[in-house]
Amino acid sequence: MAMDLELPIRGLAAGLIIAAPVGPVNLLCIRRTLEKGWKSGMVSGLGAALADTLYGAIAGFTITVVIQLLIREEFWIRLVGGILLMVIGVVYYRRPSRSLEAGPNVSSVNSDFVSAFLLNVTNPTTVLSFLAVLATLGIGRQRPLWQTSLLVAGIFCGSMIWWAILVSAANRLRGRITDRTMRWMNHVAAMAIGGFGLANVLLSRGCRH
Repeated sequence: MAMDLELPIRGLAAGLIIAAPVGPVNLLCIRRTLEKGWKSGMVSGLGAALADTLYGAIAGFTITVVIQLLIREEFWIRLVGGILLMVIGVVYYRRPSRSLEAGPNVSSVNSDFVSAFLLNVTNPTTVLSFLAVLATLGIGRQRPLWQTSLLVAGIFCGSMIWWAILVSAANRLRGRITDRTMRWMNHVAAMAIGGFGLANVLLSRGCRH
């Protein structure tokens, strides 16, 4: 019984630890909440949480071939992921801001989900830090299917708890944001995302075998 409770709690902790640090997806989620509202932020958070859960499942179900590949290819993960983040930063910097009066549409919501998922699943920091955190918490050991499923469910819940907290906090500030402030914040977020990408490209040089 104790083990039944311990596994989802460990997963919950892993989900929170991975999602909470400030990074590209956090900035993207805040930006979308301020620009388009709570729903857009939560949909983006859901996409990011599913990406976290994907890596949790890979580690939890001890798919060793995938894990070893991720560790072995750290250079390419950082290089390709870093370039992708830099491209996203440039695109967001050049994209004009939407008026805060405009409501989200269905295609926008779908795009929010897919882009947040892809950004998080290709973010080299997410990939590498997830492996480190899961190893520290002792999550990657072989377990029965039902126990691992509890663990992975805990990771998803932990990640979603963080996104709900972040989106709720950003949404409370939304009424104080003007279109001009939003444009300025978009530029800052875009430069930060590009900066994360540049840092990973530079760090990849130290991973070359």
